[in-house]
Amino acid sequence: MKHSLIAAFGFATLLTLGSCGEDFLYKAPQGSIDQNALQNATGVELVVANAYANLTENGWGATPFNWTFGGMYGGDANKGSDPGDQSVLNEMEMYNTASTNGYLNEKWVWTYKGSKRVATAMQIAAEATDMDAALKEVRMGELYFLRALFYFESVKVFGPFIPYIDESNLENDPKIHNDKDIYGNILADIDAAIAKLPATQPEVGRVNSWAAKALKAKILMQKGDMAAAKPILKDVIDNGKTSNGLKYALEDNMNNNWSALTENGKESIYAVQFSNDAQNNGNAGMSLCYPHNSGPGGCCGFYQPSFELANSFQVDANGLPYLNGEYRTKTSVARKGGTGEPVGVNETSIAVDPRLDFAIGRYGIPYKDWGTPKDDWVRNPTNGGIFLPKKHVYSKAEKEAGQVAIHDGWAPGSTMNIQYLSLRDCMLLYAECLANDGDLKGAMDLVNQIRTRAALPVNVIKNTDGTPAAPYKISTYPQNHAAFSDKATCIKAVRMERKLELAMEGQRWFDLQRWGGAEMATELKAYVDYEKQYIPKFAAASYLPAARTMFAVPDGQIQTMGNDESGNPYLVQPAPWK
Repeated sequence: MKHSLIAAFGFATLLTLGSCGEDFLYKAPQGSIDQNALQNATGVELVVANAYANLTENGWGATPFNWTFGGMYGGDANKGSDPGDQSVLNEMEMYNTASTNGYLNEKWVWTYKGSKRVATAMQIAAEATDMDAALKEVRMGELYFLRALFYFESVKVFGPFIPYIDESNLENDPKIHNDKDIYGNILADIDAAIAKLPATQPEVGRVNSWAAKALKAKILMQKGDMAAAKPILKDVIDNGKTSNGLKYALEDNMNNNWSALTENGKESIYAVQFSNDAQNNGNAGMSLCYPHNSGPGGCCGFYQPSFELANSFQVDANGLPYLNGEYRTKTSVARKGGTGEPVGVNETSIAVDPRLDFAIGRYGIPYKDWGTPKDDWVRNPTNGGIFLPKKHVYSKAEKEAGQVAIHDGWAPGSTMNIQYLSLRDCMLLYAECLANDGDLKGAMDLVNQIRTRAALPVNVIKNTDGTPAAPYKISTYPQNHAAFSDKATCIKAVRMERKLELAMEGQRWFDLQRWGGAEMATELKAYVDYEKQYIPKFAAASYLPAARTMFAVPDGQIQTMGNDESGNPYLVQPAPWK
């Protein structure tokens, strides 16, 4: 049963003023909840749920699934839609992002909203005397996990020099300089979470200690501390289990990870829970990212996979990926249709990894159980290309089972839980650690496990007559492959596997970022140069400099925070953005 931790409360700050007849000043206003009234077991449960709810209450730029920052900015997809719709994203996909970009501010505000909710919940829990002590410790562990996650999300986008504000700061408008690296604070929070959380929970939507360990490993990997992350990843892979007690393992059927009918399974380390509730809150952050018009969702045509990503799934004669970008010199797997043709026309002679049509919607290929895409599913092929997002889009079976939700009264949504932490991600991160330390066989064994799963017949898209929908071909790396003997080749193979396996999951730019500015700049230059062959707008794109492994601090936040008593600004731009 889906457990949706969604709640919202207003907290009143009561002012004490000296005057006659001042009793009214000590009464909480109607329509809000005085914090003192929540200092009990029931109140703690409410405010902890309110902290969880920050995961679901987010705008398009704030979503922790990062279709803008991780997916679009990393080259998995372009904005899609029309040039004039959410035009603020045009500058981001062209790598000309300004510090005034509203999506930057959304992410920043979301982080501190979540941090404030956590701090308030911690303060309330500290004063609650009627709550079981062991249960309070568990709830505190959940809060530490959430705060680590919220700050980690902003560190991935803005870098580690951002203000850290915890429950000890009681100011309503705290003024904190961004002159300290807060990775240490985040790691302290996640360590506290690991210490307090149990291995299982009575409600699957609540985080457990194994998820906290997995998050710590991801934080360490993003920080660049592979040595510290490596044993944690091994422990999670070997011994971890879900909140409802399932031993972590890969799902045979990849669709089980992307369906409201089969969610919270053994591959899910931590998933954000969504439900078709009365609060009109169906995955707000992804609500633009559905096929347009008659397609599932009916709006809004954003987050269209790139030609570069689609062609990454081409394979050689042995069913292995091209590790040196050779696919960029070959015929595309699909082209834009001409007069009288569909929006997209596939090249049926090109062998591809079956995960291409699992991650990306192509014309002429069954789109889950909806049939083949219709022409009006793509809003503007000239602006967005010819491919469709697919993983997070609900199936017809889910719709018929009532698993469709609406956001804000108009935007499409789904009750499908989205995995923030997954076993497939952890396995490939561990493979990176092994490759880095020279255990090439260990790294490639993990890669081959991922590829073996992808090759299972259940993961091959089929036509209605049961035949494969495209010339699919995928093999494991043989032991005589250079990846088993040459470290550089092994690292390339692991990195390519992350690109393919985690395609359209909002991860790509964060991988490029942590691999270093030079790697990031090289890959994104190749992406822009390739994409401009098929989508004219990329001719105006800039190349992202290697130094910009973070975004600018939102200009509005710098202005709002102002200067300290010495006249120094509380917030300053990182050097690459000055």
